[in-house]
Amino acid sequence: MTIEPPAPGEPRRPHGPRDAGDAWVVAPTGERYWGRFGAAGLLAVDPGRGVLLQHRVSWSHFGDTWALPGGARHEGETACDGALRESAEEAGVPDAAVRPRVLSVLDLGYWTYTTVVGDVVVPFEPVISDPESRELAWVPVDEVTRYPLHPGFADSWGRLRQLLDVRPAVVVDIANVMGSVPDGWWRDRSGAAGRLLARLAELAARGVAASALDLPEHTWYPEWTAVVEGQARSAAGAAGVEVVRAEASGDDAILAAAERAVAAGRTVTVVTSDRGLAERVTDAGAAVRGARWVLELLDT
Repeated sequence: MTIEPPAPGEPRRPHGPRDAGDAWVVAPTGERYWGRFGAAGLLAVDPGRGVLLQHRVSWSHFGDTWALPGGARHEGETACDGALRESAEEAGVPDAAVRPRVLSVLDLGYWTYTTVVGDVVVPFEPVISDPESRELAWVPVDEVTRYPLHPGFADSWGRLRQLLDVRPAVVVDIANVMGSVPDGWWRDRSGAAGRLLARLAELAARGVAASALDLPEHTWYPEWTAVVEGQARSAAGAAGVEVVRAEASGDDAILAAAERAVAAGRTVTVVTSDRGLAERVTDAGAAVRGARWVLELLDT
């Protein structure tokens, strides 16, 4: 999806010097796409208000249509970082207000556009802070197609709309995963659990390939829950991972966490190699992956 207006002149940006990524990419067939290093936009989803759309000014490319806040990525910038930066610049989206859920990538070979679908975790009101916007609005999901949409966004909306119904969650049996690697964890269970939680936090930040979760699209950012028990209950927590400290049976706490997530409409995966527990969480509606599954993801 083209993000900027065509020549003879792109709009002046109020964000300082132009970045090297602010340039056109010309397709073999002559079409032009904004963003030398690709582009990215944010589809922010608020459970009560819908999705955040930008009404583009008439002089922009495909002007007077509605699309997502977004723009050209900087060199070396991830798609997530680019989408969040651009949405902050164009719509005043605060830092940490949106939690990424999935990346949907349009890859033309010579240019990419990444839509970052993210959940609003801190409600905010968008603010016009860029000359490319006429207005910003929260639009109910079922009303998006009533608006005159940018052609690129219109082409992708049907696929993106389906992704909004998928909310993956992973519940990790920390004791079982620790026990699968004979690295001396029994000498310091709390410390070993803390190290594993830190590694899970890194995995939560970088995302998981769709194939690993049997989900559509490219990269997903599940909601991570880790259950610790016994001597590991004192393990230090880690950003991006909810830690449940089981007061009694760890298996019961894992089952309860899975049941809560299923009841909340999540697509739940429980990580454990315990056969008895696997049967219990499967009966509750969750999928199961063995400890080796998450260890391989951590090592990737």
